Amino acid sequence: MALKLHTIIASTRPGRVGLHVGRWFHEYALSHGGFDATLVDLADFNLPVYDEPHHPRLQKYEHEHTKRWAESVRGADAFVFVTPEYNYSPSPSLVNALDYVYLEWNYKPAGFVSYGGVSGGLRAAQAVKLQATALKLVTPPEGVPIPNVAQLIDKDRNFKSNDMIDLSAKTMLDELVKWATALKQMRG
Repeated sequence: MALKLHTIIASTRPGRVGLHVGRWFHEYALSHGGFDATLVDLADFNLPVYDEPHHPRLQKYEHEHTKRWAESVRGADAFVFVTPEYNYSPSPSLVNALDYVYLEWNYKPAGFVSYGGVSGGLRAAQAVKLQATALKLVTPPEGVPIPNVAQLIDKDRNFKSNDMIDLSAKTMLDELVKWATALKQMRG
């Protein structure tokens, strides 16, 4: 059975660049062939600021949006978060989505496609790794930073990659396959 990768577009704001970067990465992941890849748009879940009355580790979800999100997270063996950098941090929507569930994240690898200005979103990716580790996600160091992302969006709003970004994506996906294969044993 093929490993399942969810590429999660973490920005939910109108006019977001993440939608275009996420679509590109999803297509790249499909062509890579290491995973059965699914594109997940966090905006489709419409998660409010965490509103469950019970701690996520209890899995006593009362709201339909939480149940849908938990099912999505549960269905993946690995994740790639496509995240912008806002004020040296990840998007608030990503931080909130990570907090919504707990056991569903455990013992799965997560990579980051980060984007922004000169830093390529690296500060956001590093900041969210602390939260991911607390959820028992494994975050290998390989990632895909995209500096000056606005220069890589064409007039039709398509993201145009380059050799450096493609090599980073391949390297990260290769590592995620290894980690997902090994960690699947831990989940039984």
